[in-house]
Amino acid sequence: MATEAQSEGEVPARESGRSDALCSFVICNDSSLRGQPIIFNPDFFVEKLRHEKPEVFTELVVSNITRLIDLPGTELAQLMGEVDLKLPGGAGPASGFFRSLMSLKRKEKGVIFGSPLTEEGIAQIYQLIEYLHKNLRVEGLFRVPGNSVRQQILRDALNNGTDIDLESGEFHSNDVATLLKMFLGELPEPLLTHKHFNAHLKIADLMQFDDKGNKTNIPDKDRQIEALQLLFLILPPPNRNLLKLLLDLLYQTAKKQDKNKMSAYNLALMFAPHVLWPKNVTANDLQENITKLNSGMTFMIKHSQKLFKAPAYIRECARLHYLGSRTQASKDDLDLIASCHTKSFQLAKSQKRNRVDSCPHQEETQQHTEEALRELFQHVHNMPESAKKKQLIRQFNKQSLTQTPGREPSASQVQKRARSRSFSGLIKRKVLGNQMMSEKKKRNPTPESVAIGELKGASKENRNSLFSGSPAVTMTPTRLKWSEGKKEGKKGFL
Repeated sequence: MATEAQSEGEVPARESGRSDALCSFVICNDSSLRGQPIIFNPDFFVEKLRHEKPEVFTELVVSNITRLIDLPGTELAQLMGEVDLKLPGGAGPASGFFRSLMSLKRKEKGVIFGSPLTEEGIAQIYQLIEYLHKNLRVEGLFRVPGNSVRQQILRDALNNGTDIDLESGEFHSNDVATLLKMFLGELPEPLLTHKHFNAHLKIADLMQFDDKGNKTNIPDKDRQIEALQLLFLILPPPNRNLLKLLLDLLYQTAKKQDKNKMSAYNLALMFAPHVLWPKNVTANDLQENITKLNSGMTFMIKHSQKLFKAPAYIRECARLHYLGSRTQASKDDLDLIASCHTKSFQLAKSQKRNRVDSCPHQEETQQHTEEALRELFQHVHNMPESAKKKQLIRQFNKQSLTQTPGREPSASQVQKRARSRSFSGLIKRKVLGNQMMSEKKKRNPTPESVAIGELKGASKENRNSLFSGSPAVTMTPTRLKWSEGKKEGKKGFL
């Protein structure tokens, strides 16, 4: 049975514990692939939008970044790459002497070290990261320098693009860790790029607010995580990929701090200059912001497992861009739609509950009301031609067509009639009165029923004379109160 299940594409039980979402069944003609888990990527539409429509993707992400942090015009232009970053020392990211020196270093160092970041370079550096994951218990990892001779041999091998056997015992963990820091330090710009420098300073300033709306000194971690998620989405793909590998390594290193004596803060001090600091500036140039930068790097290490997932509203916007009929531009739009749906659902649920509570009574009342309306409707059309008949017909037409026989009034129109003090309200009260009187008429005729019968066959002048001397007649609460006709400013019944 197990063989048959796997041949149909069922995921083996040992795979069920994986954190990724798995599909249980796979339709595949290749027998060698059957039984293999299919990993669902929740950011599929996000990545699709990024590659196929980068302008739309960038606008979507940046609009939500500016919702979270305040970026003046110049800083927003820097984030978009429209203006170069002005560094505290007064020099550009790589200007004058520094630019020419870096160009010479790149020529000397070959493919990997000192060159712009590429996917090929990341593939080479990944050998170092993979090895360090297996040696996280080494005390002083990333702090204690390695042997310079072994590092040079390892560096040349990486520049030449050759595979390295780090498990041979020729190299020490400190050699590999130091070389990884050297690679990051010699990149033309920090891993998080110069464009994002000011945005990270603003993220460090995101604080919670008290009940009175005053800013406190407590960091708003949720907003900081959300802002970093958005900011990482618009990093160049090589930078984002290497950053994910690096932060995951540092996170796992900090988890073993009881062995390696390297906390998240200690690691942040080692890597903040290579990940966040602009190139060619010193600590003195950044003395006003160095605490923010180090704290920001610590925060990224501690929360690295959450930072590379697109926010739920970005996923939904990307999905709707391809599959839906609506187009949202930000989280606020989705929140508004969700709120409207929730309120509509609650209102519909409340109305449904009220209808259920009074269902038997309302059905009976509705049936009698429709019968009475038909009778009244027919009576008006059978009246002799006169100005009053035309007025009544116009009044019927003016009201919603749902008042005509065979139509069910909507909730809003029922409310409108219930509040009405016009002639239509009088018609409704007459209908209710007619309904009750018609039931008694079958059993025992009364003077009231005789009066109603006379009314139906009388002309306008006869009706006026019929009731001109009659006192106001008060019926039961479910019937028409004749005195209400006076409140409406009417002399008679119609």
